[in-house]
Amino acid sequence: MRYYQFVSLGTSNSKLVNVALSQVGNQGGIPYWSWYGYSSRVEWCACFISWCAYQSGDLDISIPKFSVVKDGIQYYQDKGQWKDKNHIPKTGDLIFFDWQQDGISDHVGIIERVENNIIYTIEGNSSNQVKRNNYLLKSKVIFGYSQIN
Repeated sequence: MRYYQFVSLGTSNSKLVNVALSQVGNQGGIPYWSWYGYSSRVEWCACFISWCAYQSGDLDISIPKFSVVKDGIQYYQDKGQWKDKNHIPKTGDLIFFDWQQDGISDHVGIIERVENNIIYTIEGNSSNQVKRNNYLLKSKVIFGYSQIN
């Protein structure tokens, strides 16, 4: 018999996740970067996170309004809610990526769930759309997590 690590999904952040899931397939990010106040396209992964937080009632409660990935990281570091890549995240936490593995995070998404050592995410600006993705829990491109209360 084979046993797998399982992490409880919990329910405290399900509203944020449900808002994000409702946007899967949206292309171009116009609703998110324009809501943020931009008049033309920007790298919009963080705008998507902020928009979802606003829609779920979490903006400025557990998630700040941010459009730059490093600003989100700084917020959670200042609040003592930053976790390194060895942390096991839970549903609704934010996941930060470092695609070039150069020590600089360049993308952010929302944790949908974690099971069998795989992280399932919802990400804005993934190939210029809102997409569901998955990564191995120990993936080298994971920079860290914010622990959402």
